[in-house]
Amino acid sequence: MSNSIWLAFGLVLVIEGLGPLIAPNGWRAMIAELSRQPDNQLRRIGGCLVVSGLVIIYFFI
Repeated sequence: MSNSIWLAFGLVLVIEGLGPLIAPNGWRAMIAELSRQPDNQLRRIGGCLVVSGLVIIYFFI
């Protein structure tokens, strides 16, 4: 179980790092746009990401 958690964490870091590695200007523009969004919009986006992640985990466990 412990190895799976570290593997998943490493995969998240790789995927998150691809944006600034491949397209730093586009990544910076996306972050700037996100910073202008109201808190409720960011909470909805975060909630959708969490639910999507849980659904994917459910299907693969």
